[in-house]
Amino acid sequence: MLACFKINFINCNKLRIGMEKIDFKKMLKNLYLPNQKNFSIVNIPKMNFLTIVGKGNPNTSNDFQEAIDVLYGVSYSIKMSPKKGNVPKGYFEYVVPPLEGLWWISGEEFNLNNKDRFEWKLMIMQPEFVNQDLVKLAIELSKKNKDTPSIDKLKFESYEEGLSAQILHVGSYDAEKETIEKMKEFIKNNSLIKNGLHHEIYLSDPRKTSPEKIKTVLRQPVKKI
Repeated sequence: MLACFKINFINCNKLRIGMEKIDFKKMLKNLYLPNQKNFSIVNIPKMNFLTIVGKGNPNTSNDFQEAIDVLYGVSYSIKMSPKKGNVPKGYFEYVVPPLEGLWWISGEEFNLNNKDRFEWKLMIMQPEFVNQDLVKLAIELSKKNKDTPSIDKLKFESYEEGLSAQILHVGSYDAEKETIEKMKEFIKNNSLIKNGLHHEIYLSDPRKTSPEKIKTVLRQPVKKI
């Protein structure tokens, strides 16, 4: 059987080696493909990620783009491990999950008004078979192809958000402001308060998608009052 995420709502017995590639966006629809019209409350389990922390305007920061390149480079190096002669225990064919980002502004509530003060943690989720040794090997291989300063900032870590409100935003990144304000109202009206960082999951490639069609999951960890 496949090595699967230890998430109670996945029936791993239905997954078998030799089937089509696992696409976590489809397998974890309630986490990665929420409703566009209505907010939902979900319980996000602990998952493993490659991460890089940085700061600055994502539209102008070289560090931001470099972090994206490093995260995808190492993620694909892990995915292609069998073709390099290294088959990790429990390995299965899968689609590299989408880029995610945690966002905050030191000393104030997160908002979209001052992008130059943004601080961020970019992340790509990893299958359960990935471990520190495999990540170290993938980093070494990635450095041979392109050694950039950001690769030394890369970490492999677990992250658990728990109870969270989320919705699918369709439109430009700048247009997220209205959806974020609606999320604040939803949280307040359901006797909840924020309990973590603003979280975005990027389902569309902005280089290939017109702004009004870009799909982004907006998520906010919460707790009951």
